[in-house]
This record gives sequence, structure tokens and C-alpha cells, in this order.
Amino acid sequence: MKKSALLAAVCVPAFLAAAPLSAKTLVYCSEGSPENFYPGVNTTGTSFDASTQVYSRIVEFERGGTKVQPGLAEKWDISPDGLVYTFHLRKGVKWHNTNKNFKPTRDMNADDIVFMFERQWKQDNPYFKVTSPNHSYFDDMGMPKLLKSVEKVDDYTVKVTLNQPEAPFLADLAMEFAAVQSKEYADAMLKAGTPEKIDQEPIGTGPFYLVQYQKDAIIRYKAFPEYYAGKAKIDDLVFSITPDASVRWAKLQKGECHVMPYPNPADLQAMEKDPNVSILSQAGLNIGYLAYNTQKKPFDDLKVRKAINMAMNKKAIVEAVFLGSGIPAKNPIPPSMWSYNDTIKDDPYDPEAAKKLLAEAGYPNGFETDLWAMPVQRPYNPNAKRIAELMQADLAKVGVKAEIKSFEWGEYRKRMQSGEHQMGMLGWTGDNGDPDNFLHTLLGCASAQGNGSNVAKFCYKPFDDLVTKAKVTTDVAERTKLYEQAQVIFKEQAPWFTIAHAVQLKPVRKEVVDFKLSPFGRHTFYGVDIKGK
Repeated sequence: MKKSALLAAVCVPAFLAAAPLSAKTLVYCSEGSPENFYPGVNTTGTSFDASTQVYSRIVEFERGGTKVQPGLAEKWDISPDGLVYTFHLRKGVKWHNTNKNFKPTRDMNADDIVFMFERQWKQDNPYFKVTSPNHSYFDDMGMPKLLKSVEKVDDYTVKVTLNQPEAPFLADLAMEFAAVQSKEYADAMLKAGTPEKIDQEPIGTGPFYLVQYQKDAIIRYKAFPEYYAGKAKIDDLVFSITPDASVRWAKLQKGECHVMPYPNPADLQAMEKDPNVSILSQAGLNIGYLAYNTQKKPFDDLKVRKAINMAMNKKAIVEAVFLGSGIPAKNPIPPSMWSYNDTIKDDPYDPEAAKKLLAEAGYPNGFETDLWAMPVQRPYNPNAKRIAELMQADLAKVGVKAEIKSFEWGEYRKRMQSGEHQMGMLGWTGDNGDPDNFLHTLLGCASAQGNGSNVAKFCYKPFDDLVTKAKVTTDVAERTKLYEQAQVIFKEQAPWFTIAHAVQLKPVRKEVVDFKLSPFGRHTFYGVDIKGK
């Protein structure tokens, strides 16, 4: 451990012990460090949780739900053809005035909304490549081709014109990538020669402002008194960065943290018996999967993909690792999502049939491959290393020798997105409650290009035609039919071995009031209170 991180780790308990002396402090035992505070280039819940406290979006999801409600725009108009969205912005929305390098001179206005779009869209924008040019969500959802123009009508009106209708467009704008940053702050940092500071020392209009960040140790926030929706009920918010689930549980028991994510399934029985802890649960809007790189041998061969699907005992894997906190997955979208096709039959566990298919594909003695496993616990996968070991043992029985590989989480994601793997585990938690967010974002041709979220590099025209047509169709019944057909093709083509849908479980101390589970797995603390403080 680096000296600075060690010092910070030593200091954290002392801070937490003092925390109750302040008016109202809530401590969240987060599972990792954010990559930065700019969600436009991130795809992990860890980073989104850190930045969502700071920023607002044009529209927001209602707390604990998927319904879109006003955010920075207090209302909007949509043209009858579904091509023009006119956003009428709130007046008097204040920026955080807490950064030593910059003091805002104006309220949030249309310039900031235009900047949010253009930073991710226009390659000649000076901020396009700052922090990273890989705007995964923006690109994977086809925004560069979808947007025709984004115009400032006046200081508090923005007109967005699309090239074609986009059914989930409003819900997309409530997602984390659409967090609004200050154009004035960006200009000032660009002039100072430090443009990256807007992503490292963020200024937002959200309910909390950043006070301190020590990587791998702590993030401290304070409630923003001038937040447009009213000051938060808690005064101080602390992320105590605690990667080990067992340590998170120990801290929760001692009252050193109030909320923890991603418990070890093996700890759930003890948690249920603790009189000071409640376990919130709901069906998870997620999928954990093993992606086959369909552009690399031998996984460019459908017979090989089908054979590997049949070689692994999914039921045994899910029972051994999820311990009742997950259900085996057969489709790429969760059962709780509209358009889920329950008529689809999963590939059977059949090692003998797998061997026959491998022989037909020209691999009678099997082959060697890599098998990537995440180094961290995720909402859709509590223990990727253990799952990889079980998969490895099953594959050996059909002659396939799999070498397990892993990397630091940020590096792992980057390498998977660039397609270095042959087989690799990943997963997804929904962002907006729309099937498009899974089927097009994770499996469409647009996101198979470059470093997109389609890590199977799966581009199959019959599938892509269906999910692309569904994007421009506003009739929900018609969209449902298209997505049901797409799931049939997905199962036939087998770009993934679908592992499980995890139940979302959140241990929370009983003094915490009104913490709500997000279907997207986000952790937001506006509206949360603490009893007895």
C-alpha cells in the first residue's frame, strides 16, 4: 500500500468516530474508488455512485423508480413527429461555489446543456479528448448519428433535433452520462491549462458538493444548501472505500457505516439475525454473463459457442456462488423487464453433446483458451474468480483447457472493451428500464465497433435490424414483438453464456430513514435521513 493511502486508511476510522458529533452524517461503505468524476467516460456503478451525488441532469428518474421527471429542465415539449425536443430550463439553479480554483459568476443556463452534448459529440470540441475520448454510453447508444442539432434558443431554452425518432430518448437523458457540467468552469480551466480539473475537482448543481477525495480510502461530501430541490436532510455524506465485503459487513455491525453494497451471500444469514440491520431486497435489473469474442477463433464458430454453452453446468454454478441470491439466466435481459421472452428454452447442460459439436467444428480433442474473470465483486456477480474456477473444471471435462486471467478493474474493462480476450466475464445493470439499454447497447453492431460495451464483438444483421427498428418505433406492443424476436436470435447465435440475474440486496442500519433501492443499482442519498441525530 502506498504511504499516502496508508495514512488515509489510518485517518478514516478517526474521522468516522468523530462523525456523529456533526449534525447528521451518513457513511456509505462503498466497494471501490471512482475512475474520475466525469460519468461521460465511465461505465461502472462505482464511478457513477461517486459522481451522481454532485451532478444533475436535464431530466431525472424519480427516486427509487424508472419514471422520468423534471430535472434541470422544469418542462419540455416534443414535436408530433418525435424529432424535436424543446427543454425549458429552471431559472436560479446554482453551481457549487466551493472550488479553490474557480468561483462561478452565473447560474446554470443553456450553454451548460449544449456543452454536455458537444463535449461527447463534437470531435473538435476542446474537451472531447480530455480524460478520455471514449464516450462509451453516448457512442454505444448511437447518439452521434441520432443527433442532428443541439441549439441554444435563449439562456433558458434548448432545442434538440434528432435525425429520426428515438423511443427511449428522454429516459436516456436521465442516465449518468448526461450529467451537466459548467461551461464557465470548463472555459476557465482550459484557459489555465488544466482542463482535466473539471473531472477531478467537480463542480455541479447536485444535492452534495465534493469536499475531499483520497483514492482507495475516502470521499467526503457536504449537503449543498442552495440545491434547487431543497437542501438534503443529512449534512455530511462519507464514502468509506472498503473493497472487501467481509470488512464492509464488520463496519456495518459496529455502526462505522450505515449502508453497504454487495454483501457476501455467505454473510446473509448473520445479517438477517442482527437486530440493528435491515436487508432491503428487490429483483435486480441486471445480467451477469460470459462473453465469447465472436471475432476471434475459435469463437467465430457458432458450433464452438453452442458447445461451450452446453459444457458448463449453470445451475450448479449459480447455486454454489449466489447461494440463493440469484437465478440462472437464459436471456440477455432480466425477467422483470418488459418484453422478456419466457418461451425461450435455455441450452441444456450436456457435456456429451458438447463434445460432438466440438468434433464437428474441428476440435475433437478440444482447444486452449483464456477465461477472464473480474477482480471485483459486482451487483451481477458476487465472485467471478470462483465462477471461473467452476467453469474451468467443467470445460476440462470436454477437453477445453481454460487459463483464468484477471487485471485491475479499470484495466480489465478497458482490455475487454478493446477485445483482447477470447472469453471474458462481465455484466450489466440497467440504466433506464428500457430493453434497448441491454439489447442495443450490449449487443448491437454500433457498440461492437471500437471500444464499445459489446465485448462479444457480436454484429449480426438480423439481430441488429430488429433492435435498431425497435429504437425508432414508439408503439410499445410493436417494440415488444421486436425485442422478443431479438431474444430468439440471441439464443440461436449464442454470443454469451448467460450466467445469472442477481437479486439486489442492501444491508442498511435501522437508524437510516427512507433509503430507497434503485432498480439501476445506483446509490443516491438525497432524501435519506438518520434517526436520533
